[in-house]
Amino acid sequence: MSQSKTAGPAPEEQTAEEEQPRSPREIRLVMVGLVVTMLLAMLDNLIVGTAMPTIVGDLGGAEHLSWVVTSYTLATAASTPIWGKLGDLYGRKGTFLTSIVIFLVGSALSGLSQNMNELIGFRALQGLGAGGLMVGVMSIMGALVPPRDRGKYQGMFAAVMALATIGGPLIGGFITDHLSWHWTFYINLPLGVVALAVVVVTLKLPKVRNTARIDYLGALLLTTGIVSLTLITTWGGQQYAWGSKQILGLAALSAASLIAFCYVEQRVQEPMLPLSLFKNLNFTLVSIIGFIVGFVMFGSTVFLPLYQQIVQGASATNSGLLLMPMMFGMLVVSLVVGQAVTKTGKYRIYPIIGTVVMTGGMVLLSTMGTGTSSFTSACWMVVLGAGMGFLMQITMLVAQNSVELKDVGVASSTATLFRTIGGSFGVALFGALFNNRVTETMKERLGEQATAGGGGVKDPGQMSPAALRKLPDTIQDAYHHAVSNGLHTVFLWGAAAAVIAIAAAVFLREVPLRGVGTGKEDKAAEASLEAAAI
Repeated sequence: MSQSKTAGPAPEEQTAEEEQPRSPREIRLVMVGLVVTMLLAMLDNLIVGTAMPTIVGDLGGAEHLSWVVTSYTLATAASTPIWGKLGDLYGRKGTFLTSIVIFLVGSALSGLSQNMNELIGFRALQGLGAGGLMVGVMSIMGALVPPRDRGKYQGMFAAVMALATIGGPLIGGFITDHLSWHWTFYINLPLGVVALAVVVVTLKLPKVRNTARIDYLGALLLTTGIVSLTLITTWGGQQYAWGSKQILGLAALSAASLIAFCYVEQRVQEPMLPLSLFKNLNFTLVSIIGFIVGFVMFGSTVFLPLYQQIVQGASATNSGLLLMPMMFGMLVVSLVVGQAVTKTGKYRIYPIIGTVVMTGGMVLLSTMGTGTSSFTSACWMVVLGAGMGFLMQITMLVAQNSVELKDVGVASSTATLFRTIGGSFGVALFGALFNNRVTETMKERLGEQATAGGGGVKDPGQMSPAALRKLPDTIQDAYHHAVSNGLHTVFLWGAAAAVIAIAAAVFLREVPLRGVGTGKEDKAAEASLEAAAI
């Protein structure tokens, strides 16, 4: 393990890059570019998802529809840790700009696609660049702003997250209806050019020279393991049965790749993901919390618009507004917590409160039924959003504060990766639970009618509100109860997973946040960082 500490930029180089005090004006200017880039990363899938029916109608190849999303997701997940490490080795500015350029090239080519195969390939290229966007934003933030002051900017990123979640589907629908689906990709270009220009002009980081060799074998093994895991969560229970030879084969490949990766990382000079990071208790715990936040957030909230449209009769046109209460709770709490952390330098209590509130929100949402009002469901969504507001930025803050400055990039990418994989697992697992519960409820209420003349009720993803309204009242009522029961199951399992996050949060240690300079507070932080190692 000692070998992994011998390579890399000299300590004074990293200190010059990452501890140099920045003026508030300089930070604000750079934040413009970072915020626009984060908006790019978060808007893309939400906008494209709205346009997919039109894209399929134009290009054909409906059987390949899932791969338009899967290729993007695979490339993003696989490249995320690699971008983080490249930033640590060769400088954050250069790798960040490169990822933006790749993303924009992929966006332009996707918009020019003439068939589904081209679109799938260009979406993979786009995803390759997307893997570096979020990591670049977080690692540059970690380089410019010391953890003690980072809370001031948390609200800005939370606002972008809320704006993307609400605005993405609305923008996608508007573009598809009034322009063409090609512009769902072209819209990235002006935003990306603005981000590039701002970052090039305003971001000043000393060049990092490094002679260490890239860990190509580690990158290959990690990519293989991540891709296999993502395919399992994408295909399992959908395209292939969980016990099929395809899924079992992918599971074996993933396990073998990740075991070999751990073996290699302990022996190379400059590991792609230093396993020594996990010797730090706080880093390990926030990785677990981040995984569960992704698991709960992406795995459960995907079903809320379905419930509100099918059971509560909300308009599909306004689907982007359906999650606004949750985003509002997340934004407000994130702003308050960010200011509190900056003022006090204390953070341990917030993950504990956040995981408890998140669990409570999941339990409350599990109580929703066919008679639940929109106001009541909105209140429960605010509770869930508030819980996530305590956690979304704090987990990244603790992860970055738990490692040496030279590893901020790989810490950021690892935290992002755990959240992404958690989301993939959540979507797959909750999707299977939801579908099974819907099917069981339909059979209980309708018997043979559930499959005879049900118009595809066995697949809730294909039952639109318009199609449901054409069915007999008995089938509509049964389907309303089925969706409510499916949602009940999903949120109860989500609450059970969130309890694990509570346990992890309780064991976090209060390590002083690094401030600007090398005063007593920073030295205390470094001493506490060493003491926090397992």
